[in-house]
Amino acid sequence: MVEVSAIAIEDFDYPLPEDNIAKFPLKERDKAKLLCLTEDGKIENKIFSDLPSLLNEDTLLVLNDTKVVYARLFFQKPSGATIEIFCLEPIDPIDMQLAFSETKKCRWKCLVGNNKKWKNEALTKTISFEDKTVTLSAERIAQDENAWVIQFEWNENLSFAEILQSMGEVPLPPYLKRKANEEDKTDYQTIYADHDGSVAAPTAGLHFSDKTFLDLKSKNIKCDFVTLHVGAGTFKPVTSETIGEHIMHTERICISRNVIADLLNYCDKKIICVGTTSVRTLESLYWHGVKLQNGDGKYQEVDVKQWEPYNNPTNISTKEALQAILDNLDRNNADFLFGQTQIIIAPSYTYRITNGMVTNFHQPKSTLLLLVSAMIGDKWKEAYDFALKHDYRFLSFGDACLFLHQR
Repeated sequence: MVEVSAIAIEDFDYPLPEDNIAKFPLKERDKAKLLCLTEDGKIENKIFSDLPSLLNEDTLLVLNDTKVVYARLFFQKPSGATIEIFCLEPIDPIDMQLAFSETKKCRWKCLVGNNKKWKNEALTKTISFEDKTVTLSAERIAQDENAWVIQFEWNENLSFAEILQSMGEVPLPPYLKRKANEEDKTDYQTIYADHDGSVAAPTAGLHFSDKTFLDLKSKNIKCDFVTLHVGAGTFKPVTSETIGEHIMHTERICISRNVIADLLNYCDKKIICVGTTSVRTLESLYWHGVKLQNGDGKYQEVDVKQWEPYNNPTNISTKEALQAILDNLDRNNADFLFGQTQIIIAPSYTYRITNGMVTNFHQPKSTLLLLVSAMIGDKWKEAYDFALKHDYRFLSFGDACLFLHQR
């Protein structure tokens, strides 16, 4: 590790009035404000529908197509107490898609709200679903740090995805301080969401409309999709004084061979990520390629640790890293690359694939703000100050930014 470990999180604080936090989205997704920071450091006030006109024709836009699952379950005890179970990640089976396709039982790592009111009994919840009476039971199996391993069982031949779809609630971020409503099932989901697995939306993508994609296509801007399943750790605050003491969360990713080939073809052009999750996915891809290029054949799947980029300086080019991944996929006759990443991107990090990002405004003292600062330096302070003075809406349902790497 280099000086990155000594970065004080206090330097990434800013005053965020409650009134600037958007509690609900705009009716028209692409009518959000768009703060554009150009490559020469100029701040421009735009509308999100302007995005296609702000990008060059030789741009590759990379979006995260993960889908938010209704991961929050509420159980009512006979005593009247309400127990909340928030599904974080599957334990058995550990594969996300296999866990969602289970039709009898599965185990998940979960957060439990009002845990002191839950003794040793199994909790049950019964609903009517497609002319069936479905009963779901939940039993605590073991404690896992501040979470619990919960075994779910149900009586009808339904997948766990269907169970969550019918019984769960949209897992809105805690800072919205409101209960989810019926509209959130649509509003807190990108229009291109495809793969179940996230407990938080990749919110930069919420601004995209069908017209946005038509306008991008008419300008010959290519759009590719990767998958990173967003975990609850994305809301985890940095509580240590320096980021060297912060433990970054791990998230699952999946990237197709075709997308990796496109990234290789666009290396000398512009690659813009939609959302910090897409940024973390692409940058992790580079470090996976570095290990393959160095001849470490055991890494068939992506497994990037938190401090790996800082502990292992390298001169391997982006093209070499991406080609190493393609060659390895070919050797294994594979069309998709799977794995996980714990990467933390902070000032002093050198971006290897990403030239810019579309993102929302992030919480003070967050790792997401560190990632933005790694891209645009202290310009983030000027941009956020501008946004606050011009009544931009912040956080998940708020307005957007287009940040381009500074010259």
